[in-house]
Amino acid sequence: MGEPATPFPGGAVNRRRANRGTLGDPAGRKVERPAPLRQAVYEALIELIVNRTLQPGQHLVEVELAEYLGVSRQPVREALQRLQTEGWVDLRPAQGAFVHTPTEDEADQLLSVRSVLETHSAKLAAERATPDDVDSLRALQAEGVDALNNVDVDRMVSANANLHAFITKLSGNAVLAELIGLVDRRVRWYYTPIARPRGEDAWSEHEELINAIAAGDAEQASRIMTVHTERTRLAYHNERQAQASS
Repeated sequence: MGEPATPFPGGAVNRRRANRGTLGDPAGRKVERPAPLRQAVYEALIELIVNRTLQPGQHLVEVELAEYLGVSRQPVREALQRLQTEGWVDLRPAQGAFVHTPTEDEADQLLSVRSVLETHSAKLAAERATPDDVDSLRALQAEGVDALNNVDVDRMVSANANLHAFITKLSGNAVLAELIGLVDRRVRWYYTPIARPRGEDAWSEHEELINAIAAGDAEQASRIMTVHTERTRLAYHNERQAQASS
C-alpha cells in the first residue's frame, strides 16, 4: 500500500508542530455551511495551502482534513481532486494526495507573467488615480509597514496582496484585472516564504511606486513596478536555493 502517511499537522495521529505550528483547535476553523459544501471545503483547503499551513510536499490525509474542517470525507475527496486538476495537489497512486511542490520553472514563468501584467497595471493606475485613491494606497502602505514592524508575516502577505489588488483596480481595465486575478493566489503562495526577507525593501519600493502614481508619472510607475516584481522573482529563487543548500 506504499509508504506510511505523513500525519497532517494538528490531526488525530500527530499534533507536533510543523514549520508554521499546529493547525490548532478544529472547532475554530470549521467551514461555513451557507456556501455549497464542496466549494467551502475547496476554498478552505486552498487557503491552507496558500498560507503554507499545509507545506509543499506535505501528505494530505483525508480523514484528518475532514476532522479539522468538521465535514465528511466526501467533500474533502472532491476538493482534492479539483485541486489536483488545478495543480495545487499531486495525487500519487498507492500513496495518496500531496501538496504540490512548484518547480523553479513554474515559479519563474508565473512571476514573469505577473511582472508584465502588473507593470501595465501600474502605468494605467498612474494615469487614472485621484487624490482619494492615493490616500487609500497610503493607508494600505501603512498597514504593510505596521505588519513589517511587528514581524507579522500573515499580515504582510495580506497587505501586499491588497495593495497590488488596489493598483489593479485603479487601472480601470477589467480584462487586465481578470488576468491578474487568475495568478493572484499563486503569487501569494510564492510570496509567503519571502515576505520577511523582502520586507523592508519591498515596502520601500511600494512607497516609491505610490509616489509615482500620486505624481501621475506613468512611465516612472511602470519602471518601479518592473523592478519591484523582478526583485520579488529573484528573491523567491534565492530563497529556494538557500533551502536546497541548507
